[in-house]
Amino acid sequence: MAQIRDIKTGRVGAPTREPAPRRLAAIVAGDISGYSRLMQIDEEGTHNRVKRIERDLIEPSIIEHHGRLVKTTGDGFIAIFDSPVEAVRCSIVIQQNLVGRNAALPKHHWIEYRIGVNLGDVIIETDDVYGDGVNIATRLEGIAQPGEVYISGGIYEQIKHKLVCGYESLGDRHVKNITDPVRVYRVLSDPAALLQSRKRREGILVSLLIFALLLIAGGAIWTLLPTGKLKNLVSAPVSPPAEVQKAPATKQPAPPAQPAPTQQQATPQPEPSPASKQAAPLPPSALPAPPAGQPTTQAAASVREPEMVSLRGGSFAMGSNEDVSEKPVRQVTIKPFAMGKFPVSVREWNACAAAKACGFTASGKDDAPVTNVSWSDAKQYAAWLAETTGKPYRLPSEAEWEYAARGGTQTRYWWGDQFQPGMVNCKNCSDIPAIDQPVKVGSLKPNPFGLFDMGGGVDQWVEDCWHRNYQGAPADGSAWVENGCPSHVIRSGSWRKDSQYARTSNRGSYDTNVRYPTHGFRVALSP
Repeated sequence: MAQIRDIKTGRVGAPTREPAPRRLAAIVAGDISGYSRLMQIDEEGTHNRVKRIERDLIEPSIIEHHGRLVKTTGDGFIAIFDSPVEAVRCSIVIQQNLVGRNAALPKHHWIEYRIGVNLGDVIIETDDVYGDGVNIATRLEGIAQPGEVYISGGIYEQIKHKLVCGYESLGDRHVKNITDPVRVYRVLSDPAALLQSRKRREGILVSLLIFALLLIAGGAIWTLLPTGKLKNLVSAPVSPPAEVQKAPATKQPAPPAQPAPTQQQATPQPEPSPASKQAAPLPPSALPAPPAGQPTTQAAASVREPEMVSLRGGSFAMGSNEDVSEKPVRQVTIKPFAMGKFPVSVREWNACAAAKACGFTASGKDDAPVTNVSWSDAKQYAAWLAETTGKPYRLPSEAEWEYAARGGTQTRYWWGDQFQPGMVNCKNCSDIPAIDQPVKVGSLKPNPFGLFDMGGGVDQWVEDCWHRNYQGAPADGSAWVENGCPSHVIRSGSWRKDSQYARTSNRGSYDTNVRYPTHGFRVALSP
């Protein structure tokens, strides 16, 4: 604090408080839905679970996405981020990881957060943050549904072209103690969910429109009826006149029998149109199966398959002692398989997007690796490629990836134990400037197996679920998987990370369904 000195007397007056620093920040406010009910069911158990979630999920996720946890509030938290993109991405990661944690529990024991994100000018103190920006974030959290992320219009404008996810506008909302209405959006981590929601709404609107048109048409016909007598006749119940009821019934002569038409006399039936033929497809059992290894459609014949390198397989020592996640080092045997010579490129990915089999159209240069891909996206591409070509394309297992990356060596990098500049596309690793997209595939040297970018370039998804270390991992080269695992293994490091991440044994993880700007993949092929 500053002190005031009287100019005339020279005496020091009372100190003055310096203004608190202000800054523009993305504020994330989270709160547990039904916390009081959970505490009533199991007070000690709920408290311990919440603390464990804060320690193992919320705090690490905030740090990983370059944010700062300002405080926890028993049943909630406040965090601030310099980047709105990282704030929203962190929120999605937290929500999706909580889904996995709740899966094994009865619904009434689920811990579900509501999260609100806002961009605002706030006052920062050591252990708290103040301002309307914080208040709006907490109000958004208050109206959010359990398990969902609501963002303000300010956040939406910053991230709408930077995160490949869906957004549903909820319009302007008046929130407590805030004068002006707030534009609110619901974040859909799966963009397909927005399309489905939109189609449902459009279907409802079309149905209502058809119903309204039928009512209007019915009213018009009623108005145009020629006489009131006809109106009465139409509206009256149908019954025979009295004269007809009294008349005795007479037997009507049967019409003369018509001879059955001969084959030549039979009335010819019109040939069904091509459209009607398509409307009634043959059942799957009636369709001939395509020969093995052949495209399932003529269009698939034009699909450009990734260039593959066949590997004979063998045994190698997997892992290292440099990081706890890479231990224990163990002998693994790999069966013969083929690995993509390069990571999947933007051009290859967009062929899948054009076929409506992959969830988005990638931007960037065609010959650069595709980025911003989730594990689920990578699986979609591999499944599409397998279906269209009739070949068993898939993601490689983590063991296959490391075996291929080592290229027959057992050193830190495939070229040796000491890092050499210019060998991989990573941060400060070469003369290539850091840009928003990795260099095109095949720009640098291949490893001894003839594979490019097995280190640097893009982080690469593999099939395996994430495990903290290799204790209990299979030794036959197969993927280590379980049903519904919330995160999967990524390998290679990227152009935005330093050389430590380009080591052949380095491993990391990320949420299964969340896209990240440095994440790509390559495919493998079973023999």
